[in-house]
Amino acid sequence: MASRRDPGGEIGGRPIRGSAVGDILELTAPSLESTVANNAEQSAPDELKVELRSALDQARRDRDRLRTTVLSSVLSEIHNREIEVGGELDREQIHEVLSRGTKQRREAAEQMRAGNREELALKEEAESEILSEFLPPALDEAEVRRMVRELMDSGVTEIGPLMGRLMPRLKGRFDGKDANRIVREEFSG
Repeated sequence: MASRRDPGGEIGGRPIRGSAVGDILELTAPSLESTVANNAEQSAPDELKVELRSALDQARRDRDRLRTTVLSSVLSEIHNREIEVGGELDREQIHEVLSRGTKQRREAAEQMRAGNREELALKEEAESEILSEFLPPALDEAEVRRMVRELMDSGVTEIGPLMGRLMPRLKGRFDGKDANRIVREEFSG
């Protein structure tokens, strides 16, 4: 039996002498370097999110109210989405949030025009343009038609399966409604 001054005993096959607390920490705690490295890997924000934050900071410095509002709104949407999924979003997921935002604003602009509210339509379009700056370059209709023809040549003969294979390739770079229209035109023509 060990005395109060020398607790004795073993942990993990190593005798405990002197500073038992130090020995226990040494045996059980991961190294500080590995903990910092693991936390950095898990919480490293995507560079696109960093770019959005720096653009927001610049918009605030420039006192650009529209840009500030749009960027803080989209960063808030990204944050809410991260809470939903329980972790950081990757670049593709951030692109989805940005694409959804641009699409919503384009549709709102169309509705504003239908309601004879041109100034609000222009504001929605300006917001959509701000978000599009952070998306990959959009595909044009000719490129999408080429992709559709390639899929048709590879043996896909029905609209549903073709759309199922086409949409992941277009994600965030071309509108689904327009893609569906092109597919139907290619099948009928």
